[in-house]
Amino acid sequence: MSVSSVIRATGSYLPDKVLTNADLEKIVDTSDDWIVQRTGIHERHIAAEGQPTSGLAIHAAQNALTASGLKPEEIDGVIVATTTPDESFPSVAVKVQAALGMKPGPAFDVQAVCSGFIYALSVADAMIKSGAMNRIMVIGAEKMSSLLDWNDRTTCVLFGDGAGAVILEKSENAENGILSTHLYADGKLNDLLHTSGGVSTTGTAGHIVMHGKEVFKNAVNLMADIVEEVLTKNKITPDKIDWLVPHQANLRIITGTAEKLDMDMGRVVVTVDKHGNTSAASIPLALDTAVRDGRIQRGQLLLLEALGGGLTWGAALIRF
Repeated sequence: MSVSSVIRATGSYLPDKVLTNADLEKIVDTSDDWIVQRTGIHERHIAAEGQPTSGLAIHAAQNALTASGLKPEEIDGVIVATTTPDESFPSVAVKVQAALGMKPGPAFDVQAVCSGFIYALSVADAMIKSGAMNRIMVIGAEKMSSLLDWNDRTTCVLFGDGAGAVILEKSENAENGILSTHLYADGKLNDLLHTSGGVSTTGTAGHIVMHGKEVFKNAVNLMADIVEEVLTKNKITPDKIDWLVPHQANLRIITGTAEKLDMDMGRVVVTVDKHGNTSAASIPLALDTAVRDGRIQRGQLLLLEALGGGLTWGAALIRF
């Protein structure tokens, strides 16, 4: 009997503090027009002082649990995609596990920057299909503000904080759930998007360093390639996809991917204007937004895709 892993419920969380483009005009030499034209971002949320990544993840997980109707003890494990953990160790996942009151089971973090949620989803899918677990909480959570140089106008305008979560569970209906996942990385391109520090080098987290034009060029090309791979693998045409749920990094990249699919922007979930680039949190944030406002319905076909530092990239085709 074929087993699949389906999304039982979604949840998300954004910190209360909102930082608008007008606010940024007072911090660095930039303008609302410049930011909007190049990125599509109008505002982003910033975690409160003393509010760690785990705090964001816990809120998103609780919202997903509420939506699912499940109890914490009915979840077998937790995987958190993050590049901004509270500490070098323990993982953010074990803090979520403890806060939710879950039973002992696997809890670990995955680090693939903006592609992290797709990577974590792929791992959880494999664990369910192998029979190792029946239900897994998969979270993307980031406090990107902690990695920003607030004097660097090319990066500080792009990123925000937040978290999104899904509960993945075993199903015996192989026609629903995660149909395929596709993961890639090319370490030769790691200098295009990285941080200037780390535990074993500088002893600090460092700041985000990005070569924007090169990242943009690679993002457009690699997203086109992986979308084509998803379509070929699943023997479908672009018109069969109900919703594109992309990584929310830059509206121009999102639009470019939609054009490659010949997909109307009315079938693309866009939330980057409201929360900026939240790295691994951006796809589950966008997904939860569209599920809760009624756009995404059961039985619809979703294409999730992302590119991040590494460079890493990935995609998932899901029958919701």
